[in-house]
Amino acid sequence: MLSKVFATVALAASLVSAQTFTDCDPTKRDDCPNPKAVGSKPVDIDFRQGPNSFFKLADGTSLKYDKDLGAVFSISKETDAPTISSNKYIFFGQVDVTVRAARGTGVVTSFVLQSDDLDEIDWEWLGGDATQVQTNYFSKGCTETYDRGGFSPVADPINQFHTYTIKWTPEQLDWIIDGNVVRTLKNTGVEGCSGYPQSPMQIKLGTWVAGRKDAPQGTIDWAGGLTDFSQAPFDGYYQSLHIVDYMGGRGAKEATEYHYTDRSGKWESIEVINDGKGSDDDTTTSSKTSATSTKATSTSKPSSSSSPSSSHIGHTLTTLTTVSSSATRSASSTDGAASTSGPTSTSGNEVDPTSTASQTVSTGAAPSMAGNLAAVGAAALFGYLAL
Repeated sequence: MLSKVFATVALAASLVSAQTFTDCDPTKRDDCPNPKAVGSKPVDIDFRQGPNSFFKLADGTSLKYDKDLGAVFSISKETDAPTISSNKYIFFGQVDVTVRAARGTGVVTSFVLQSDDLDEIDWEWLGGDATQVQTNYFSKGCTETYDRGGFSPVADPINQFHTYTIKWTPEQLDWIIDGNVVRTLKNTGVEGCSGYPQSPMQIKLGTWVAGRKDAPQGTIDWAGGLTDFSQAPFDGYYQSLHIVDYMGGRGAKEATEYHYTDRSGKWESIEVINDGKGSDDDTTTSSKTSATSTKATSTSKPSSSSSPSSSHIGHTLTTLTTVSSSATRSASSTDGAASTSGPTSTSGNEVDPTSTASQTVSTGAAPSMAGNLAAVGAAALFGYLAL
């Protein structure tokens, strides 16, 4: 019976379609510009004081700023998707975001780290679920499997501020709520869809509508149903961020940008460049820059031939999760699936010994109805096709 339910969810997953984008994928092209580094100076942003130049607004995004609540990401119609992206990247690091998710069935709030080659680390909240938050990760945009999602209980994320943290090193990735680790992913060297996110990432914050009438049914089901805009506006609040760049995690003292030396996208092949101008310099530098650099491991140089590829990489982002309230855990996957307990589990962290990408997931209560179906990935926010 359970296998039939999983098959049903897998079918729903195939119907959930969205796009995420990269302007230039350095695993497919050799002429991509180097991502600028946050560098050695931590970044502290308090949106209660107004806008901050560290972030750029996506087309069509207009934000208001509240002196108590911070940046207001407001949705009033189906096509609204206010989104901001950082101008600089971290190459491993820690990001703490204090946020209150937007209410409203079908409304999604997202905090995402994403690289130019589509590595990704996610936090995601559903506006109709006041009991938990979802986590996910992707490697090089791979969506051949949908088994990396996790759920963690949190007290009323829609009406209360909490601080959500991504702590990311070459060895381990932790998702943290209010100082408590709720999920851990170990870097075991596994490749493919369950590969470890490991390339320089920018920070993206936003809200969007999954419960829109023209969305695939799988997306609508995951979101909890269609959004009722008679109850709009739906406001999410990003209050503050603290950002630390580990600059490759190998003892670099400063970084101004990061350089892909080949098309592997592996962290050992990515150079940490310090051009001597300091991390606050805003001069655009191409990937051909010659400067002092720190590289974790010596690797081959880029191929002299550059094969053309689309600068926009679209893919389906979904998550296969526990679908039976009577199940004590989800099906295990040998490529790194998260282990998710059923409703009786309240013990906190659990390790799936069958997984080649070792994870620990805080499970808490069973997933809500929205979480019982295929979940679209947070990157849908950043390329969702507005009609």
